[in-house]
Amino acid sequence: MSLGARGPDLLLGVDLGGTKVECAALDRDGRIEHRHRVATPRGDYDATLRAIAGCVDAVESACGLRGAPALPVGVAIPGSASPADGRIRNANSVVLNARPLQRDLEQLLRRPVRLCNDANALAASESAHDGAAAGCGVVFAAILGTGVGAGIACGGRVLHGANGLAGEWGHNPLPWPRVAPAWGELPGPRCWCGQRACVETFLSGPALAADHASTGAGDAQAVLEAMRGGDSRARAAFMRYCDRLARALAQVINLLDPDAIVLGGGMSNVQELYSEVPARWAAWVFSPQAPRTRLLRARHGDSSGVRGAAWLWRGEAAGPD
Repeated sequence: MSLGARGPDLLLGVDLGGTKVECAALDRDGRIEHRHRVATPRGDYDATLRAIAGCVDAVESACGLRGAPALPVGVAIPGSASPADGRIRNANSVVLNARPLQRDLEQLLRRPVRLCNDANALAASESAHDGAAAGCGVVFAAILGTGVGAGIACGGRVLHGANGLAGEWGHNPLPWPRVAPAWGELPGPRCWCGQRACVETFLSGPALAADHASTGAGDAQAVLEAMRGGDSRARAAFMRYCDRLARALAQVINLLDPDAIVLGGGMSNVQELYSEVPARWAAWVFSPQAPRTRLLRARHGDSSGVRGAAWLWRGEAAGPD
């Protein structure tokens, strides 16, 4: 049977990130049949729309779906659509803010489109039957990438909240700030959202690079390579990062008490986090016993966003039944 004949059995998802746009066709068990990705245009809304359309076209062509009825598309985005008017809000890719993205994509792609927050897509994918947190009752899924966000899944279903804001962790202040000037946590960096000392300003990939800027390291990967090579200043910057992440997640444990915390985004690939952070967070968790919450790496890596987006067309972004 050709892929073209299987069109109705496929789901299309798009992950719109700060550095890449990816489209993938999934079967209804979550297996990726084909994917295509391009770099995200910087600061250009119309070019971003065209990049999404190009990725969708490339995937449909590879799957033999041209000429068939257009499949609906789910799109994971930074930020979320306002319940009031549907326009995008709270996106660290600020070119999206105040834009009617769903309407514009539906007009361009000539098909129905559903949007979801990228961290909610991560939570959906990783709490599903084949995710890192399969079987967990409450899952907190955090993206540590160009920006920082989170989603919450309860019983395998994403929690949205009355205002569509559930999981907006990245724009709360970093808890228990260190007062020593060398840490730079008070008053803290200015965030694009207008506040200071947001979790995102300390825990994004660019934040790690900025903390270590005195060495000339250009990005987070350069800092990590220097740290692993024995550079003491790079190691100090990374340990500050681990300390901050432990504090920020301890606050989540105090509020939500999840069974598992799943990390996605570029920084989730840093293996050292999974030993360093749980060893530190007990100091701030409101319990005399060590927390039983598990810190896990996303099983599906940077494919989790596109998987969760595709599942929007199963009725709920909660993965396979």
